[in-house]
Amino acid sequence: MADIAHKVHVALGERAYDILIGDSLLDDAGTILAERFPGRRYGIITDDNVARAQLPRLTASLDAAGLGHTEIVLPAGEATKSWTLLGQAVEGILAARLERGDLVIALGGGVIGDLAGFAASIARRGMDFVQMPTSLLAQVDSSVGGKTGINSPHGKNLIGAFHQPRLVLADLSTLDTLSPRQFASGYAEVVKYGLIDDEDFFFWLEEHQPEIFAGGPARGEAIARCCAHKARVVIEDEKELGVRALLNLGHTFGHALEKDTGYSDRLLHGEGVAIGMVLAHGFSARLGLAPSQDSGRIAAHLKKSGLPTTLADIPGTLGSTETLMEAIAQDKKVQRGALTFILTRGIGQAFIEKNVGGAAVAEFLNEMRG
Repeated sequence: MADIAHKVHVALGERAYDILIGDSLLDDAGTILAERFPGRRYGIITDDNVARAQLPRLTASLDAAGLGHTEIVLPAGEATKSWTLLGQAVEGILAARLERGDLVIALGGGVIGDLAGFAASIARRGMDFVQMPTSLLAQVDSSVGGKTGINSPHGKNLIGAFHQPRLVLADLSTLDTLSPRQFASGYAEVVKYGLIDDEDFFFWLEEHQPEIFAGGPARGEAIARCCAHKARVVIEDEKELGVRALLNLGHTFGHALEKDTGYSDRLLHGEGVAIGMVLAHGFSARLGLAPSQDSGRIAAHLKKSGLPTTLADIPGTLGSTETLMEAIAQDKKVQRGALTFILTRGIGQAFIEKNVGGAAVAEFLNEMRG
């Protein structure tokens, strides 16, 4: 049986679910699913990279448990979160004659998790789904909490639904197949949890970062702590009407940068978040809210982890400040045209600030562009 090192419960009443974290969970997924959801068939949505690396493990496990399944393999990359490929996923579910009582499996990173969850939310007017995140970013953040969706030419994640999974299986062994860049990208989301409201966790990360990257026990502990943090926030504010917005620390800047770079390999999501978190702390310092040295300390830790921390670190030419501001104006947190930012009073002291002046943000971005 799989080694379940950590278990986090997301207590949402009738929609409650568990996050199971451990080694080789994909190899025992069939047994776990058969026990929890007897008599179901499964539609596995994944991408071509994950299909090569992890799909055979999952299908072998389902076969051994006698569970019927079909596979829908999509292209890898952020551009997959589109209307066209969402439609392909939904049509694949219907073509396989999966019924409303069957389950969709999201096998992959954040892109597949977001798209597959959204597909499950609309196929047959709503199907259950299971998250099987294979990237660090997905395991600590996007697989938990029920945010699903795709991108729009107007901005990232502007089309979607809240649709909670029935189970999350986070197999630590899948992280060993990630490139150093992909792992570092996910680590930005780990750091985020310390910067929001847990400075002790950030200090712990500064000490244990080498072990996390090397795959020691600290890796599983860090993932579990992030999941527990997110579970608490989701329980309190499932639909992001209040404190859940804090989980977007660094994302307003980061999403604008992702849009400007065409959701391409020029800038991975976690890399955008890393730069965004440094910018958020720098902007907070500029407003006199936070100690100026915090930005440097955070940037040093992220840089040590292989992440970009400045606009100059982004390859190629960035669009104008006006273009970035247009993307920021499409952020999901905007209310009646007013900008909302997650700012900070220091490490572990993030807060939601509404009615942030666009002129001040634009002036700050101009300075950061050098």
